[in-house]
Amino acid sequence: MAMARIKLIILDFDGTLADTRQANYHAYAVALAEEGFRLGEEEYFGRWFGMRCPEFLREAGFTDPAVIDRIRRRKIELYPTFFDTVRLNEPLWNFCLDFRRQGGRVWIASTGQADNVRNAMRALSLDEGIDGIVTSNDVQQSKPSPECFLKIMQAEGVSPDETLIFEDSPVGLEAARRSGAGYFKVTL
Repeated sequence: MAMARIKLIILDFDGTLADTRQANYHAYAVALAEEGFRLGEEEYFGRWFGMRCPEFLREAGFTDPAVIDRIRRRKIELYPTFFDTVRLNEPLWNFCLDFRRQGGRVWIASTGQADNVRNAMRALSLDEGIDGIVTSNDVQQSKPSPECFLKIMQAEGVSPDETLIFEDSPVGLEAARRSGAGYFKVTL
């Protein structure tokens, strides 16, 4: 039985293609401090890193939709001020560039907000090299639902057997597994 040729690579952004942990933490810490909430670094990384903003804020005890939206917008505003802490996963990025030169397609599937992902990509000069992006703004269900991955596969007209996913978080890995594609766990 012949194996399918990989035609599509899908990358998670935060924690996979880029180490954005510190930038995300500091932007949230400042935004939440303005609301009188102290966000501990260990708690954030242990419990909430990688969650969509509204879900994270609800888990942290915020219930007012207006307050959640205000914190979300403030975090987006603050995030670029911490881009000096963002680091590109250069081996993975170089692998993807080589893959594209050989005719493959490379997409990002992130639970992050579209503005946050695009701003971080610009800061890392990643505008070239990515064929498309699906963020939390583009799907109904976040990871561990495979919706983001399946949406990209459909857009590219490829099957799960022709797709390879790179993820770091437990919810992202579960979404990759549910998509039926091959996947790798990335540890930065």
